[in-house]
Amino acid sequence: MTIVQFDGEKFVAALDSTRRARNMTWRKVADEAHVSASTLTRLSQGKRPDVDSLGALTHWAGLDTNAFYKTDVPTTTTEPLAKVTAYLRADPNLSDDGAKALEAILHATYEQFRKK
Repeated sequence: MTIVQFDGEKFVAALDSTRRARNMTWRKVADEAHVSASTLTRLSQGKRPDVDSLGALTHWAGLDTNAFYKTDVPTTTTEPLAKVTAYLRADPNLSDDGAKALEAILHATYEQFRKK
């Protein structure tokens, strides 16, 4: 039997990163994503979102819901650093040199902390 679990902590961290990058309050996030502020409070307390809130928030942040599920079935996926590199290189707010510098920092940090 396959076990699939939603990683709410990872989801809230991704939302918070988006919120910070956009220099917004949580109230503004709720307004723009069309969810209640209490939904965001429940998420921060470790509760899982309902399907409509999950959809609204992932759409608002431009996230893929698949990134927030854990499963006991190994799958072949894109390497996390490859995804990050692609996002950095596509960011219109970063110069090529800036994206490369961040990529180098992330690679070094990832190598230091990854499970071996």
